[in-house]
Parts: sequence; structure tokens; C-alpha cells
Amino acid sequence: MRTRQVWMIGVCALVGALAGRGQTQSPPAAGTRVGIINIQDAIIRTEEGQKAAKALQEKYAPRQTELEKQRRELEDLQAQLNKGRNTMSEDARNKLIRQIDQKNKALTRDNEDAQAEWQQEENKLINSIGQKMMAVIDKYAKEKGFHIILDISSPQSPVLYAVNTVDITTDIIGLYDKGAGSATLSSPAAAAPASVTRQPSTTTRPPAPTPKFPATRTPPPPTPK
Repeated sequence: MRTRQVWMIGVCALVGALAGRGQTQSPPAAGTRVGIINIQDAIIRTEEGQKAAKALQEKYAPRQTELEKQRRELEDLQAQLNKGRNTMSEDARNKLIRQIDQKNKALTRDNEDAQAEWQQEENKLINSIGQKMMAVIDKYAKEKGFHIILDISSPQSPVLYAVNTVDITTDIIGLYDKGAGSATLSSPAAAAPASVTRQPSTTTRPPAPTPKFPATRTPPPPTPK
């Protein structure tokens, strides 16, 4: 469950980048065949997406363990200070405070570095899958006679209600897992389908939140007394 939650955070960045493709605020004309897809769910549920998420978690597991160790050491020092604040000498207390401050800064720096590296690798994987999936969607839409494919994964999607639509999410996942993504990506037009009219999105989409790596809670530095 944790892997799925973390992975979905990064997917938001791709959804924002692809949001302008094939979407329009005006309602479809009569007779227009409309399909819907949850692009977030599609990327996460592909075999490649699941394997990539698992591999990323395994790669950073040792680093997360080390950061958790640093956090526990910092909490132990903080507890030591709280317990002996009124009994230890001023020199000993100040020395402990400086030690806590140094470890606190080191943990914050290491956590931010790990988080930045995690997000960079995650975005690369998501963009790779997303670009190939867009090619699969384009090919599928042409073959099945769809005129519009709407992404309903974002809370900012303009689609509040749709009738006579077809959810193609499962079909796209199946085609992608069968290798259609790799096959269509080799085509020169795969990265930018010719039938898609690129229009600036009029829907405001917030920036993707920064993934937390790992879930460490850095205690505030103590105040000398």
C-alpha cells in the first residue's frame, strides 16, 4: 500500500504535463464518441509501473534505514537532555545541545538530498511509461473510433458527469502490458500523435506535491537555558 501511495505522488507531475492533450472545455458534439481514462491508475497498474515502483523502493530501502537510524539517535539525545537538564553541569548541557543541533542539521540535509534523488528517478520512470502510454491511447482511439479521450484522474478535471462514455483504462493497461507501448514508441509520431490537437489547458492544476522520503520527523533543536 505504501508503494502505491508514494508512486501516485509522482504520477501527478506527468498528468499535469499531459493534461493539455486531447482535452477541451466545450462539450462534445452530437455523435461524438467519447472515452474516459484514469491515467494515474493506468500507469500504476501496468506491469512496468509496478515493477519500477518496487525496484525504486528496494533501491532506497538502505538509505531509508540509515535515515531512520539517525532519527532515533537524535531522539535519544533529546530524551537525554530533557531528563538531565536540571542535574547536569552547564558545560555538559551545552555540549549535548550542540551535539543535538549538529545531528539535527545533518538529518535534515541527508533527508532532503535523498528526497530530491528519489523524486528525480521517479519522474524519469513515470515520464517514460506515460509517453509510451500516450502512444497506445492514440492508436487505440483511432482503431476504436473515439473522437475524444478525457483524463478523469485529476481532481481538477472539468468532467463532472459524462453519459454514453466508455472507460478505456483497463483496455489500455492490457495493451501496454502486451508490449504495445514499446512497439508504438518506435514510431516517429508516437511521442506526439498527429490527431491530437494541443490546446492550452484552461483548468488550473496545482504543482505535484513533493514526495516524502523517507517519513522522518526531525525534532526541533533544543533551546539552551
